Amino acid sequence: MADKTVNEDFQRLADPFRRELLAHCYRMLGSVHDAEDLVQETYLRAWRAYDRFEGRSSLRTWLHQIATRACLTALESRSRRPLPTGLGSPSADPGDTLVEQPEVPWLEPIPDAMVGAERSDPAAIVTARESLRLALIAALQHLPPRQRAVLVLRDVLQWRAAEAAEVLRTTAPAVNSVLQRARAQLDSAAPSEDDIVEPTAADQRELLDRYVLAFENKDIPAIVKLFTADAVWEMPPFTAWYQGAEDIARLIDTQCPAQGPGDMRLVPTQANGQPAFGLYMRSEDGVYRPFNLPVLTVTASGVAHVACFFDLRLFEKFGLPATLPAGPWPATH
Repeated sequence: MADKTVNEDFQRLADPFRRELLAHCYRMLGSVHDAEDLVQETYLRAWRAYDRFEGRSSLRTWLHQIATRACLTALESRSRRPLPTGLGSPSADPGDTLVEQPEVPWLEPIPDAMVGAERSDPAAIVTARESLRLALIAALQHLPPRQRAVLVLRDVLQWRAAEAAEVLRTTAPAVNSVLQRARAQLDSAAPSEDDIVEPTAADQRELLDRYVLAFENKDIPAIVKLFTADAVWEMPPFTAWYQGAEDIARLIDTQCPAQGPGDMRLVPTQANGQPAFGLYMRSEDGVYRPFNLPVLTVTASGVAHVACFFDLRLFEKFGLPATLPAGPWPATH
């Protein structure tokens, strides 16, 4: 009976932190699938050690300590998760043959619904979204694991240097030194939030409506108008990336299998605090099947970046339908 009571007590107290621990592990690992595994491992480790938890720190802090150490151990045997832009190659010609590398452990997006970035109080929403931006997660992948951990603990979770030092089994001065190096490297790899001027809510809705309409009609001139002049398009597991509205439109015109209006359908969702879609392609039987999952960076000047993820396992993670029925699409525009 005592063991059952302890187990129920642990679950009741620890479960409320599951979403933020998932976000924490995702920032460290860059994969929603790996992050889920590490959260499970964190709870298993914590449950086994719960009878030794002395309460010197809060339960939340203790769980984050366990999660951070579990992530650092996991990262010892894993390579970083890049996007195509992080491979060091220049932008490609849209007419070039697409090269696919499915064996690369690519960066993955995470659904807002899984990490609570779509609700809670307004201040928490802003913080969660900024710390989960796709560009930031991609930039974190360029940091060595310990630098990554220090940056997340200090700058995202707002831990004191001494608290981070306890997790990493080092000293506060050492943590501050690592943090300086991490910030310097991150500044060179990630765009500043100041560089991303978001549109008003109404302007964003109008732009996203135009985005859906342009793609569902495969309207190339309309697609050109969606993007900023120096916009970037990438689509792991394909290694190339493309820059500029004209090149992006030419890529879609010549490489996208959709033949014309009605071949694509887009279902809205949210990823990394950003607008995203489940994109479906019409099959020969008329049924629409998952094709890719684009995540958009929207600015006041237009769409500045699109990362299209072709890992179709993501559709289930995002709660998107396995198929869309054949026939007329509901009028949503």
